[in-house]
Amino acid sequence: MSIPFLFCAFITAVSAVVSLGFSIAAAFNTANDVRRIALYTCARSVALVLVSAVPFFTGSTPWLPAIACSMIIVQGCDATIGVVIKDRMKTFGPAGTALLNLAAMIWLLS
Repeated sequence: MSIPFLFCAFITAVSAVVSLGFSIAAAFNTANDVRRIALYTCARSVALVLVSAVPFFTGSTPWLPAIACSMIIVQGCDATIGVVIKDRMKTFGPAGTALLNLAAMIWLLS
């Protein structure tokens, strides 16, 4: 595995784990009606964490850009939500992660 591959896989996995962390926090810190929605978010976040681990075990170059693109979209959507709720941290954190992941994927594919 090359340095660009490992860097892209690492950024993608960290992004997925951070998303899962926020989902878990929402599931445990919200009222019952909202908790149900947060639990669905957790389920999807667990899936993203699991698939982001695949490149580390398989070295699959085609798989990595697919999951990296997925996480770029997720982080881009999270940044958009941050804009809507007017929370700078929830805007710039995910936006920065999305851009870093995009740069890592471009490096991998170049």
